[in-house]
Amino acid sequence: MASGSSIGSDAFALLALLVISLLVLLLLRHFLPLRTTPAYLLAPIFLALALPISIILLVPIDLASSSGTDDEALRGIWLPQRVMLVAWRIAYWLTFALTWVILPVLGEYTDSGFRTPKDRLLYSLRSNGRYQLIAFGCGTVGLAYVFWENGFQATSVKSLVMALAYCWGLMLAIYLMGHGLVAVPRRLFRNAKVGGRLRRIQTQAPRIHEKMTDAIAELDEMEAQVSELKQRKNGISRDHQEWIEDLADLSSLPESRASTAPAVRISGTTVPAVVTDRYLAELTRKLDRARHKRVRFIDAWDRLTQEAADTQAVLDASASKQLDFGKVSPHASPLERFTVLTPYTRYLLYAKVVPAVRLAFGGFFSLASTCIVWSELIKFAAPKLSIITYTVIHHRNSEKGELGLAGQVIASLWIFYMCAAALASFDDVKVWGNRALVRRNTFFESACWYAGQVAKLTVPLAYNFLTFLPFDVRSKTTFYQFLGRLIHLTTLGQGFDYFFPIFILVPVCATLFNLYGKVKNIFGFGILEDDDEENPSGFGTGGWREGRDLIARELSGTSGLGLSNRVSQGPSPHASGHSSPAGDEGRRSYHPTLSNASSRAPTLHVPPSQDADVSQRQAERLSAATQAAEVEDENVFQGFAHRVRNTFESVERPDWFTELGKRPKWMGGVNGHGDTSGRADSGRGMGRWFGGRPSDGRVRL
Repeated sequence: MASGSSIGSDAFALLALLVISLLVLLLLRHFLPLRTTPAYLLAPIFLALALPISIILLVPIDLASSSGTDDEALRGIWLPQRVMLVAWRIAYWLTFALTWVILPVLGEYTDSGFRTPKDRLLYSLRSNGRYQLIAFGCGTVGLAYVFWENGFQATSVKSLVMALAYCWGLMLAIYLMGHGLVAVPRRLFRNAKVGGRLRRIQTQAPRIHEKMTDAIAELDEMEAQVSELKQRKNGISRDHQEWIEDLADLSSLPESRASTAPAVRISGTTVPAVVTDRYLAELTRKLDRARHKRVRFIDAWDRLTQEAADTQAVLDASASKQLDFGKVSPHASPLERFTVLTPYTRYLLYAKVVPAVRLAFGGFFSLASTCIVWSELIKFAAPKLSIITYTVIHHRNSEKGELGLAGQVIASLWIFYMCAAALASFDDVKVWGNRALVRRNTFFESACWYAGQVAKLTVPLAYNFLTFLPFDVRSKTTFYQFLGRLIHLTTLGQGFDYFFPIFILVPVCATLFNLYGKVKNIFGFGILEDDDEENPSGFGTGGWREGRDLIARELSGTSGLGLSNRVSQGPSPHASGHSSPAGDEGRRSYHPTLSNASSRAPTLHVPPSQDADVSQRQAERLSAATQAAEVEDENVFQGFAHRVRNTFESVERPDWFTELGKRPKWMGGVNGHGDTSGRADSGRGMGRWFGGRPSDGRVRL
């Protein structure tokens, strides 16, 4: 690198830090109430988001500082080597401390349920102490291996800590990124078709509506327990009585659910004879989680109904070519009230331009995903064949790799897409418990957890991108000298860094060929949210026809849950205990009704006084309509599969083939024959081997 002045690069770095800080503040304002969020939570979450974003820019600057071109016009952004080393030390070790120590402790601190800071801190340390002890045990074994491989050196402990953190983060990042590389383009392709998008929204409606009603009922039950505890006078100290009164003040039932509260209270709840601090802390923790769960699914249901109404409005406007989403809410911002588009241009935008843009981006991201997967597979065997290398490193007159401003921009886009694909998988993979991001209502523990995951995944993905480049290029960077050299200190670490990313084929193939659905059919449980292709006919529980009716009732205000008029209501309690304007602020207060949604939905009403013949005829007509709808909705491959299945099912089986399905006497059969009714009801697939029960309620020991 030729010597020169870096004043322009220094100014750009400072400006980039300022822009990143502003973007992170806007992101926090979208998901958290900044005025009521404590500073001890806001500052770590801010750093956990700002530092990973700065790393996305720090890697290209590091490449240009070590392998930049000598041309002043094309040199790009570069910094002195000493400045790069200090920047990497600050970014890495702050991210490391936030990921493994600060954010986990703060998350459990806010979710402890205790009142005093001392009790909260002790609970948080005990909860995180178990995980830290497990990590310490694994680290002890790894330290013994490092000492045996390289002897007793001063950098052995440091290299072990950094290598273990990198390996664990890389395993999680490769799985999430592999899923996101397929899910992101496929989601764009699916949403490009307006009719298919509306069908998928209607398919998701029954599941979200059921979770919302369960969350409301769970919160009512917890509030009823607090109310019953408040009425109790004996066996409670004064401090506990104040604690219970605070819970009762925060969990007061709103007027919209006052009619359901007596039924919950009559059902009765179990209250221990002696009320302790641990019991009240557990009750407070459950109450906060139930309130967060209710706010989460109410927000999800609101967004789903609004999206369904808007999508239906686009479909209905295909005849008149005039699209109007309705009136703007009085709580909307001045920017949302200012409309430039006419109804005709709005129709062209949402019906023609937006689907075309989604198809274009879907194709572009599909090519990008293919390039990333190919580079992961080929980087060890033939690194010169990596497509990402040719887009970033420019070879001109010399044999060495040179990187200019264009290469820096492309490198930042590659790292950003890899991180975005990994983070986009958090909405699909359902292994995170009750954590979710809610607009202005995110639970503090969830915010700490999501910020920790962002900080945990960015560093492994950034260095994984660096391994796509030739060794003579990445070995000159400060990032490699700071982190990569310590990862490659042992043979096991070097082999893991090169060969483990090949396992990206597992989540890619699982998502591409829907292996998650096949695993769910065999074992009875899944990793991802239910796919919209499970019930294409729409009949039965959870079908799109049921979702269409639920959305229509919600938009017409006849859902019976008191949720359709939340825009005009006052403030609603947050999951964290504070109040703010309703979550529908800024949204349209008028929902366009689904045209003929209720008239297209067939309803079957059989009075109990009718005879069996009428009921049988109606059941036959409903069955015929169901079969007709299934035939209408199935495609060529589904029709072929149904014909093949009907062929095998209609074949007359011999007696010896029938005897194969019966269980012997020592396996629970009766006189050498299995109880087919009990076996049929004990579960499907592998589920009957793990605790399945017969239909008559007996328990097999």
